[in-house]
Amino acid sequence: MTRLAEGGRIDRARTLRFTCDGIELTGHPGDTLASALLANGRIEVGSSIYRDRPRGILTADGTEPNALVQVLSGGPEPMVPATTLELRDGLQVASLSGVGWLSNAPDPTVRDKKYVHVDVVVVGGGPAGIAAALAAGRSGARVMLVEQGRHLGGSLLDGDERIDGRDAGEWISRAAREFVDMPEVRVLTRSAAIGYYDHDYLLVAERRGDRERLWHVRARRVVLATGATERPMVFADNDRPGIMLASAVRTYLKRFAVLPGQDAVVVTTSDSAYLTAADLAAAGARVRAVVDTRPEPPQRLVELANSLGAQVFTGSAVVGTTGDRRITSARIAGLEGGTPVDVDCDLLAVCGGWNPAVQLYSQAGGSLRWDRLVAGFVPEQEPGRPKVVGSARGTYDLAGCLAQGLAAGAEAATACGFRIAAPPVPPVAGDRPVAGPRPVWLVPGEGEPSEWTQHFVDLQRDATVADVWRAVGAGMRSVEHVKRYTTIGTGNDQGKTSGVNAIGVIAEALGAESPGEVGTTTFRPPHVPVSFALLAGRDRGELHDPVRTTPMHSWHVEHGAEFEDVGQWKRPRYYPQPGEDMAAAVHRECLAARTGVAMQDVSTLGRIEIVGPDAPEFLNRIYTNAFAKLAVGKARYGVMCTADGMVFDDGVSIRLAEDRYLMSTTTGGAATVLEWLEEWLQTEWPHLAVHCTSVTEQWAAVAVVGPDSRDVVARLAPDLDVSNEAFGFMEFRETELSNGIPARICRISFSGELAYEINAPSWYGLALWEAVHEAGQDFGITPYGTETMHVLRAEKGFVIVGQDTDATVTPHDLGMDWVVSKRKDFIGKRSFSRPDTAREDRKQLVGLLPVDPADVLPEGAHLVEPDVPLVPPVPMLGHVTSSYRSAVLERGFAMALVRGGRHRIGEVLHVPVDGRRIPVEVTEPVFYDLEGARRDGR
Repeated sequence: MTRLAEGGRIDRARTLRFTCDGIELTGHPGDTLASALLANGRIEVGSSIYRDRPRGILTADGTEPNALVQVLSGGPEPMVPATTLELRDGLQVASLSGVGWLSNAPDPTVRDKKYVHVDVVVVGGGPAGIAAALAAGRSGARVMLVEQGRHLGGSLLDGDERIDGRDAGEWISRAAREFVDMPEVRVLTRSAAIGYYDHDYLLVAERRGDRERLWHVRARRVVLATGATERPMVFADNDRPGIMLASAVRTYLKRFAVLPGQDAVVVTTSDSAYLTAADLAAAGARVRAVVDTRPEPPQRLVELANSLGAQVFTGSAVVGTTGDRRITSARIAGLEGGTPVDVDCDLLAVCGGWNPAVQLYSQAGGSLRWDRLVAGFVPEQEPGRPKVVGSARGTYDLAGCLAQGLAAGAEAATACGFRIAAPPVPPVAGDRPVAGPRPVWLVPGEGEPSEWTQHFVDLQRDATVADVWRAVGAGMRSVEHVKRYTTIGTGNDQGKTSGVNAIGVIAEALGAESPGEVGTTTFRPPHVPVSFALLAGRDRGELHDPVRTTPMHSWHVEHGAEFEDVGQWKRPRYYPQPGEDMAAAVHRECLAARTGVAMQDVSTLGRIEIVGPDAPEFLNRIYTNAFAKLAVGKARYGVMCTADGMVFDDGVSIRLAEDRYLMSTTTGGAATVLEWLEEWLQTEWPHLAVHCTSVTEQWAAVAVVGPDSRDVVARLAPDLDVSNEAFGFMEFRETELSNGIPARICRISFSGELAYEINAPSWYGLALWEAVHEAGQDFGITPYGTETMHVLRAEKGFVIVGQDTDATVTPHDLGMDWVVSKRKDFIGKRSFSRPDTAREDRKQLVGLLPVDPADVLPEGAHLVEPDVPLVPPVPMLGHVTSSYRSAVLERGFAMALVRGGRHRIGEVLHVPVDGRRIPVEVTEPVFYDLEGARRDGR
C-alpha cells in the first residue's frame, strides 16, 4: 500500500470496495479509480495498443493517455480515463489497451439536457476563474462557473499559497460560500465545456454519479480560465510504468494522500517540478536527483533540491530508462555531452513544460501564436473573442492570475450592462516569480532519429519519433498531414499530452527554429470525450420518436376517433359512428362541412414566430411572394422554395406587428422549416436582425368550417363582428370568447368553404374545443379528421406539400404562377430561369376524372398513353398524387403530376391497375366551386 497515513481530500472513515480486472481492491470516497489503484500499489494499467508495452498512470486528469478502462458495472461505458472516474462502492472495471467495446447491458444512467441563457460564462474553476466569477457575480449579472473537477480551486488544491492572509483552501471555501449567496450565480462542478460554437454558444457536459446532463448555454460574454496542461518529455523508453507527470505526482500526494513511489527522480524544463520534489520528500520519499534542462536554474531552487538530499543535474535530461513492469533506473546525461549517470528509481516525475489550454479559444475562432518566453501557444486577445485569463494565456504566477481574473470578470459584467469596477487584487504569499523554461523537444538517443522507435511522442497511439521522421521523409510538411500519417493526436485524448511535443519534433525534423513555424492542428469539439448517449439525452428508446398529442386528444379518444401518425403527432383521421366504416364516416363529415358546419383540431400545424426589425425583409427572401408590405392584422399564403427552385413548404403567415409575424407550416415540416430559416439566418444573412422561435406547442387551434360557421363563431365570440364587411378573408382579430378564453381568430380556409381558425393558448385547448362543440350543437356541428380534410382541399385543388409535390416540383409546375413574385428576389428565383425549369414537358399538376365515376384511383398509380402496350419497359407519363371519393361530386376524382399536363387537359389517359386499364380524363385541378364564392358563405 502507498496510502499516506494522513492528508488528502478523502473520507477515511468509509471504505469502498471495487474490482479491477477481477481483483477486489479498496479505496475511499473522494478517490478516483487511478488514485485508488496507486494506493493499492498498482501502477501498471495495461499494455499499449499496438506494441503491447506495459503502460502506467501518467496524469491525474482527463488528459490521461494510458489508464483507460471499461466500466462493467452501473452504466457500462468504454474508454473511461481512470483519472476522472470517481470511485464508488461496487465499481467493476477492466483495463483496456486502447480499444473498448459497447455493452448490451442495461444502462441506468439518466441523461437529460438543459438550455440556459446567462450573461457571463467562466470556464475553469482555478484561481483565475474563481476571481472572474466573483467579480462578475458581485455585479448582479447572471453568471455560470464551469469546473471539470469535483472541487473548485485548480492548482491551489495542490499548493501551499496564501491569499488575503488566509490559506488558499480557506479562500476557496469563502468564495464558494459567496457564490451560494449570489442568486444569479450557478456553479457547475464535475462539468466540462466540450464545445464552443458561434455567437458564444457552449455545450457543457455535467456528470454526477448516475445522472448526466448536457447544458446548452448561450452567453453574452465568456471568460476562459481553462488553465494549462503539463507535457511529458520525449526520450528513449519514456513510456515505462512509474513515469508520471510531475504535477500529477503532486496531485496524488496532496488530494489523495497517495505516494506513487519511494525512490524518485525529477526531471524538468521549468520551475514547477521543484515543488513536486519538495512534496515527495515531505511525504517520506527519497528524491535521488533533480534534473533540469536549464544550465542555470534559479539558485533558490537548486538550494531547495540540495536541502532535500537530491543531486542536481543542470543542463541535463533523462536520456533513457530501464525496467520491466516498472521503471527501475533513469539514465541522466548532459544535453551538451558528458558521461551518462544511472540513478536507481521507481518513480520518474517529468515536467516537459506547460501548454496553455487553448482548445476552446481556438474553437471560438481565436488565433494562436507561439510565445518563446512561455514556450507554448498562447491566444491572441482579439476583439470579439472570449477573454482568456491565467495560465491559459501563459500567466503562471498566482498574483497575475488573480489580477487577470478579477479584471476580466468585471469587464464582462460591465459589457452586459452590470457596471462594476474590478475588485482590488488580494495579497498573496508563497507565490514566486517564474523563471523562463528551456523546452527540449527531442532528447538525443543513439543513432539517427529515424531509428528512434523507443522515443514515444504519443503514448496512446504508440507513435514515435521514427514515425514522425518517416512522415517528413515521405514529403509531409503540414502538421495536419503528419498527424494523419502517424495518427498522433487521434486518440480519445486528442493529443493533449502529445500535440505540442509532436509539433516540436516536427520542427526538429524540418529544421525549423520553433514550433511556431509549424503551427497547430485544428482543435475541434468535443474538447473532452463524451458518450453518444449524453448527446442524445432522453432522445432514445421510446422517446427517440415520441408520440405528440394535442390538448384535445382525450376528447378525440372518448369520442371514438381513429388516429393516424402525421410526423410525431397523433391526429384524428375520422370519427366513425356505430356501424360506419371509414368511407361512410368521411362521406358524412364531408357533407357536414359543405352543407352545414364542421370542426377540426388543427393544433398540430407548425407555428414559428419571426421577430425583429428585419423580419419583413427576411420573409420576403424566404417566400416566393411578397410579405414586407402585408398590413398588420392580415394574413397571406406563401410558398418556400429550395435554392434549386423546388417547392419546400407552404403555409399562411399573419402579421402581428410591424416587426412580428406568425408563420404556419405543414404539420410534418415544422422542424425542417425552422432549421431552414436558421440556416439562412446564421450562414447567409447573419446581419439581419431576426429571431425565429417555435411556438407550435404554445397554441391550440380549432378550424370551424362550413356555411354555418359564421353563426357558430358569432355565438362563441359575442364581442366580435364576423360579417364579411367587418371581418374579411385572410384577416385576424384578437377577442375574448364567451367563456373568458382569450383567442385569436383568423379567417383562413383550407376547404374552400367559409371558415375560421380559432387559436388559444394550449392550456385552454380542451376548453376551447368543447366550447366550439357546444356552440355548434344547434347546427349539428360535426368533428372531422384528416381524411375529410384531404377530400375537401383536393376538391378545391389545394396541394399538400410532400404529397402532391416532391423535390422536383416548382410552383409553376403546380399552376401557381400567381404566388411567384416577378419584382423581388427570393430563394430559388434564379433557378426558374434555367432551361430545365422552363421545359414544356415538365410534370405539371392536373386533375383526373375517371370515365367511370365509381372508380377511385390508387394513389401512386402511373399514367400511360391509351395505346401504349403494357409490356415493360412501359413509358410513364406521370403518377397519381391524391385520390378520393367526393361526397359533393358523388364520384371519384384525383390529382396527378403528368408530363406536359396542362397541354393534355381534355385528353383521356389510362391508369393500369390490377391488370386492367382505367380511362381517366385530364382536367383542371379544381373540381368544386371554381369561382371561389363559397369562402364567403352561402
